[in-house]
Amino acid sequence: MAAATGAGQVDPADRVGDADRVDDGVEAARCSSRGCSAGAVWALLWNNPALHSPDRRKTWAACEVHREHLAGFLTARGFLRDVVPLADAPADPGPVRPATGGTAAR
Repeated sequence: MAAATGAGQVDPADRVGDADRVDDGVEAARCSSRGCSAGAVWALLWNNPALHSPDRRKTWAACEVHREHLAGFLTARGFLRDVVPLADAPADPGPVRPATGGTAAR
């Protein structure tokens, strides 16, 4: 169970996520499959065309065991774009929002 830091907040060090800290301060990717804590070796690059621009790529990390299952899930929905070794995966810059340039109309 995660430790509370006060005011209902959870200590980030206790949070379970897709990555864990390793001794050198670099984050080690974990498999995105629910309940799996294995290290990831594959990056599944995907986007939902109803939500993302064609050039946007979201990334799921996968271990050897769950690569096919996760790829099948994304393929069935028409979301999978590519599967590459994790080391070759591009950084996800997040959504790109147009600059507003100036003040908003009142």
